[in-house]
Amino acid sequence: MNPLKTFPKGGVHPEENKLSADQPIQDFPLPKQIIVPLGQCLGAPADPIVQKGDHVLTGQMIGTAKGFVSANVHSPATGTVAKVDVVMDHTGYYKPAVFINVDEEEQWVDGVIQTDELLTEIKLDSNEIINKIKECGIVGMGGATFPTHVKLMIPEGKKAEYIIINAAECEPYLTCDNRLLLEKTKEFLMGVKILMKAVNTDKGVIGIERNKMSAIELLDKTIAENRDLFAGIQVQPLKTKYPQGGEKQIIKAITGREVPSGKLPIETGCVVVNVASTYAIYEAVQKNKPLVERIVTVTGKSVKHPGNYRVRFGTPANLLIDAAGGLPDDTANIINGGPMMGKSVSVTDFPVIKGTSGILLMNVKDAQPRKVGNCIRCGRCAIACPMGLQPFLINKLAKLDMFDETEKNHIMDCIECGSCEFTCPANIPLLDYIRYGKAKTGAIIRARNQK
Repeated sequence: MNPLKTFPKGGVHPEENKLSADQPIQDFPLPKQIIVPLGQCLGAPADPIVQKGDHVLTGQMIGTAKGFVSANVHSPATGTVAKVDVVMDHTGYYKPAVFINVDEEEQWVDGVIQTDELLTEIKLDSNEIINKIKECGIVGMGGATFPTHVKLMIPEGKKAEYIIINAAECEPYLTCDNRLLLEKTKEFLMGVKILMKAVNTDKGVIGIERNKMSAIELLDKTIAENRDLFAGIQVQPLKTKYPQGGEKQIIKAITGREVPSGKLPIETGCVVVNVASTYAIYEAVQKNKPLVERIVTVTGKSVKHPGNYRVRFGTPANLLIDAAGGLPDDTANIINGGPMMGKSVSVTDFPVIKGTSGILLMNVKDAQPRKVGNCIRCGRCAIACPMGLQPFLINKLAKLDMFDETEKNHIMDCIECGSCEFTCPANIPLLDYIRYGKAKTGAIIRARNQK
């Protein structure tokens, strides 16, 4: 096994709470109606191409990407379009969505290969792979939901030396990626090979924290037993430290290279892709299967049956909560994602989308608001920041709407990991104002660049 690696700056070690790590993936049944949001990526929402009364098949496109940074949306079920309207999503805002009444019998759109057999021959060339990924609506499924085809379009003059698979899953509680690695090992590794072909590199590195030894050992064993098939792929164990799965942190840990301020990972010769996205790419390229489902972890210390579910998009989250034993009486906070970077939600019936990695039900004890004190200038937030920033300062500047100063202090380099807030002895909600400052500063920069 390769020696452990990690990133050099900052980081914290929250309680892991991988309560559902040993729970196999369960197929979640389709409800009678699904509500499919058209905005499921970091970018413009898709334009609807169906209307009330249309009959759609599973995998049929129902929304086309609008603009360069956007992603197609496909029907996760066979049924009849009840309406094209708006729905409150996990952000608390109303967004356009397609409401589909689900048929009892499922029929996939023509061209999708229905087989559990491992398909090892990659028939498509690099451009065809990227176009297939675009057509099938693949996005980053670690939470960021950036359209994957855009990430794989290497700018002229740049070269991708490494495909790095982010298998760290450093966010506490979440286990969906770990279960995919254990249960779909060869399919995942074929996804890595497809990505390597897409960007014309012979180096694929899987970065995974050492608290997932079963997955590390299984990956190593599978690669060793299939050397010809998985040539060029290696597993790199990483120290268990948050945010090990941050794009810039995992690049630094594995290659020693640092993404320059304001630049993209390709500047270091690296392209980073999430585990779930890699598996979805295998299914898209080898089976012509659009992205219509994902693995979702439903968990929490008071949850009766924490688990990992294969869920079609548009399924209301409250149904998954019911399947895990119902909403515990001591639930104080419902989080879409993990406790560090996830967002609290005000409703339980928000639809599962491409970026829904987990549904975390935090009990009163863990979610109890802590009394906020005054900053004592201890510097712990700066020590914990993996980007080497001064969170206490940029939080103050953002609070004062001093956006020229937030830009000078590199607020746009913040990855919003929450390490600063986690380590603050005064319990100051640093990330709230930093996110506000990032949004305002980013808007000012974009307006300036358009002139």
